[in-house]
Amino acid sequence: MFGLILFGFVQSRAQELEPRAINNLPVGTNFFLGGYAYAQGNILLDPSLPIEDLNSRIHSGFAAYVRSIRFLGLSSKIDVILPFVTGSYDGTVEGVAEEAYRSGMGDLRVRFSFNFVGSQAMDLEKFKEYNPDLVSGISLQVIVPAGTYDSDFLINAGSNRWVFKPQWGMAKNFEKWSLEAYAAIWLFGANPDFLEGNELTQDPLFTVKGHGIRSLKNGNWMSLSVGYGIGGRTQINGENRETRISTMRFGFVYSFPIAFRSSLKLGAVTSIRFERGSDYNGLSLAYQYRWLKQKTAVK
Repeated sequence: MFGLILFGFVQSRAQELEPRAINNLPVGTNFFLGGYAYAQGNILLDPSLPIEDLNSRIHSGFAAYVRSIRFLGLSSKIDVILPFVTGSYDGTVEGVAEEAYRSGMGDLRVRFSFNFVGSQAMDLEKFKEYNPDLVSGISLQVIVPAGTYDSDFLINAGSNRWVFKPQWGMAKNFEKWSLEAYAAIWLFGANPDFLEGNELTQDPLFTVKGHGIRSLKNGNWMSLSVGYGIGGRTQINGENRETRISTMRFGFVYSFPIAFRSSLKLGAVTSIRFERGSDYNGLSLAYQYRWLKQKTAVK
């Protein structure tokens, strides 16, 4: 029931394609997710870096925990994501061909989501009678600079800066289809130790995305997604660089149960850039396990 986090743990800051993020859930529902993704292309870089003709081959893994809670009588969620990234890179730096290999923990992500329209908090019994129509909500994700970082390197698994992403979303549910739309803004803190003591700052990045989700038989579902991001121009020691991001992503997810509480999700994503930003293709596989501890009535 919780959408696949599709390459969201890769450090490139454009739009994450995550269908069903706004779904209502019974209060007390828990999820564990673990996954793997492979991506190849121009990825895992801040656009301010002076690297040309970059080719990256990135292997990423993540573990995540999600819990549905009650907030002001309405449905809410808390989730935590811990990524790990390893990859090889080759490109040209100031006219010289360079190669690099990096691995390490990515930045920790923590998010609080709150649905304020069409999403009353319910226990499992009431939830069985729930028929969603129009759902709307907000979320705030905080990216904590806890990942592996070394200012001697241009490329790192961690970013060494705080990032905040407030987001608004809505979903309209039909008999077998659900249409979702989201708008978000990425707010970047400063990295005061960028490449041997320089300061990196970045303007806000604005993103929009949409999902069309089709429910299938026996708990299967699939989604098609599109997202666009623009902005995020960087500054080095206060000087603007020609690094405005303008990228679009297209994604596909297919989810199918493999046991009563378990499911697998297969994903594919492609990203294209119009100015700066990521330009890559990727595949992913994620495992999801859910559980809900029910209260036993005392007689």
